[in-house]
Amino acid sequence: MRSLAALACAALMTVTLPAAGQDYPSKPIRVLVPFAPGGVVDVTARLLTQKMSERLGWSFVVENRPGGNGFIAVTAAAKAAPDGHTLLMAHTGEFAGNPALFPDVPYELERDFKPITMVSDTPMLLVASKDAPFNTFAEVVAAAKEKPGTVGFSSPGNGSINHLAGEWLALQANVKLLHVPYKGGAPAAAAVAAGEVPLGVVAVPAVQTHLRTGRVKVIGLTTAQRTPYDKSWVTAAEGGIPGVDSSNWVGLFAPKGVPDAIVQKLYDEVKATLDNPEVRERFAQAGAVTGGMPPAEFLARIKTDAERYKEVVKKANVKPE
Repeated sequence: MRSLAALACAALMTVTLPAAGQDYPSKPIRVLVPFAPGGVVDVTARLLTQKMSERLGWSFVVENRPGGNGFIAVTAAAKAAPDGHTLLMAHTGEFAGNPALFPDVPYELERDFKPITMVSDTPMLLVASKDAPFNTFAEVVAAAKEKPGTVGFSSPGNGSINHLAGEWLALQANVKLLHVPYKGGAPAAAAVAAGEVPLGVVAVPAVQTHLRTGRVKVIGLTTAQRTPYDKSWVTAAEGGIPGVDSSNWVGLFAPKGVPDAIVQKLYDEVKATLDNPEVRERFAQAGAVTGGMPPAEFLARIKTDAERYKEVVKKANVKPE
């Protein structure tokens, strides 16, 4: 009898999971964003949900919950009902940066979430003010070796992925740079354009205007691969600093208990949306490439990034604010 009961239970589960996927969504889907409107995560969430609504007729509500190093939005998503109607759009910092920086992060990736897919991936740039006395990675390294700890670079804030990318570059080049934090990517890029600081580690959207006006020049990329946005930009490895591969990805996550059938349905529909040429072009205009990797592959990428940043934080002795 017990065997029959177990078989019946297993059969019920196999029926229930696909049914959950077929009936989903049954109400508007809330997407929590750990940042204020206008940032890369918010823009990514709104572009994706808009295009999914157009394709599928699904209803979305993007809800911004900034503050607390992302803890507020991420913990709220982790505690949400596991029915797939509350999701999280987050970036490299929440799941690869924060665990490296903070001793007590109130969430854990594999305990609390199911990664759905990477939505976009944006390389970061090492840029210099137009009057800075260097144009290449080699010249930056030479200047830093001549005056250790005096060549400054801006970032959107202490402990940001941009900050960690800058420290990673310095570690691999065996030099010491001076980190100058600002409150956001746009102010960090503006500081370089104004000559307040000679260097900056910034994402493409933050620096586009300054590149067009010629107030900022690109030293190169913090990624291992060149970007289709501008194929002339060299990687750090090509510039003589091997082993650096830091980008700012944005991904979609579901609370841990969401049925696999719903996660699979979300993945399928997000990927189909990202494969649309118009959507790809919209992301490309901001220097990003669209994602779409399967959940297991995305999880592996996050874990690799987390280990890399953990090592950077330790070696560079980066402390959270």
